[in-house]
Amino acid sequence: MTENNDKRAFKSKKAYKNLEFLNSKDARTIRILAEYLYPKAQLEKKGVQNTIVIFGSARAPSPEELETSKEEGGKLAKYYNYTRELTAKLSKWAKALEENEQTYVVCSGGGPGIMMAANRGAHEEDAKNIAFTISLPKENIPNPYATPDLNFEFHYFFTRKFWFSYLAKALIVMPGGFGTLDELFEILTLIQTGKINKKLPIVLFGKDYWQKLINFDVLVEFGTINKKDLDLFFLTSSVDDAFEFITSSLTNK
Repeated sequence: MTENNDKRAFKSKKAYKNLEFLNSKDARTIRILAEYLYPKAQLEKKGVQNTIVIFGSARAPSPEELETSKEEGGKLAKYYNYTRELTAKLSKWAKALEENEQTYVVCSGGGPGIMMAANRGAHEEDAKNIAFTISLPKENIPNPYATPDLNFEFHYFFTRKFWFSYLAKALIVMPGGFGTLDELFEILTLIQTGKINKKLPIVLFGKDYWQKLINFDVLVEFGTINKKDLDLFFLTSSVDDAFEFITSSLTNK
């Protein structure tokens, strides 16, 4: 009798409700697909078709962090403020393009530093904005400025980078480390090879950083890139110049 009761008490699980299976190696393809389909559904629901993407260091301190820290913040601190100012201007401009419609939406990696500054600038203009976070110990922190329904967490870097580029209509790259360089050079490569064939204005912000870090002329000198490849990006240290370059590029298609 007990044996029969035990058999009747057992209930099988549907595969899509079986967390042990969904988190297994065998279901990796399903998890990858979910990181494509869920953002797609949410972005379409919110009417997001065009993004202005900002890359940059997670280590840039905010003004509040500088107030409570004994450190000076180094050379990165000013770029937090530049990012915040620039995304605020871009969000205000985007909201004014069409009545009741935000044509371009600021998008960041959702972490601290430059990423949070990007969301903060848009948030302060009461503009919807996107955060594509990644599961990393130093970046997976709450972002109070990202629009809640547009705040996504990714496990896979390549699905996250897909969403950075797929809807992007402009790219701003602030000073950053290996992750920022990885993101920048992947997009430059995709444009150079024609895998991205849309118009995509790119700003490298901070001449004092980029000109010390990379001598692009050496690539031309050695023939590893064409001279015209240097036209793929615009180098500036001015918020106003960056704003003018992006907005004029987007309105003169």
